[in-house]
Amino acid sequence: MSESYELTAEARERVGKGSAREIRRNGKIPAVIYGEKQPPLPITLPYKEVHLRITSGGFMTTIATINVDGKKIQVLPKDYQLDPVRDFTMHVDFLRVGKGTIVTVNIPVHFENEDESPGIRRGGVLNIVRHDIEFTCPANAIPDAITVDLTGLELGDSVHISAVKLPEGVKPTITDRDFTIATIAAPAGLKSEEDAEAPEAPETEIVGEESTDGEGENEAE
Repeated sequence: MSESYELTAEARERVGKGSAREIRRNGKIPAVIYGEKQPPLPITLPYKEVHLRITSGGFMTTIATINVDGKKIQVLPKDYQLDPVRDFTMHVDFLRVGKGTIVTVNIPVHFENEDESPGIRRGGVLNIVRHDIEFTCPANAIPDAITVDLTGLELGDSVHISAVKLPEGVKPTITDRDFTIATIAAPAGLKSEEDAEAPEAPETEIVGEESTDGEGENEAE
C-alpha cells in the first residue's frame, strides 16, 4: 500500500457553481468529504498539491489525512473531475475511512518474469486483456498492484484471475466467471509458418446412389 500523506483544508459554507468558480480563481480546489453516516463536509484544498498527487499516480488507492481546521479526517479519494480541454482539476470527492471500512477500487496489474516464459522467448507477445481490475478490500489494506507471474507460460496460454494469489481480504467484484487477465499470443510470422505447414484436407467425393430406371417413379400416385 502506498504511503499515506496529509493535506491541509478549510471548511467552506457556500456551495454551488458560483462558489466553486471563485475557489478555483483563488488557486484552490472545491472538494467534499462524505460517508461513515455523517453529513457531507464541503472543503477547499490547495490546487498545486492535489493536482500533483493526481498526476503522479496512486491517488485513488492511497489513504490520505485531511486536516480541516485542526480536525484530522482519514479519507480515500473516490472521484475527481478534470476540465476536458485544459486538463485542470475541477473537483474531488473523498470517502471517510473508519475502522473496518470496505471500499471498491481499481487496482493496476503488474507482470513479472517475462524472461521465464517459454512462449515469450519464442517471440510470443504478452496480450494484456485487463490493465487494472476492480476489487473490494479493506480501506486500510489496498495493494499498490496485483502481480501476475508469467513463469512457464507457453504460446497460446492464458492467465485467469483464479491463477493469481491475492492479498488477504482482496476480492474481485466479478464473481460469476474466471475472467482472463492476459494471454501469450503467437507472433504474426509464426502463425503464417504454421498455416503454411498445415497439411491440406483430402478432398472427399460424395457419391450419390444411382437410381434404377423406372423405380421409385410416381410413388405418390
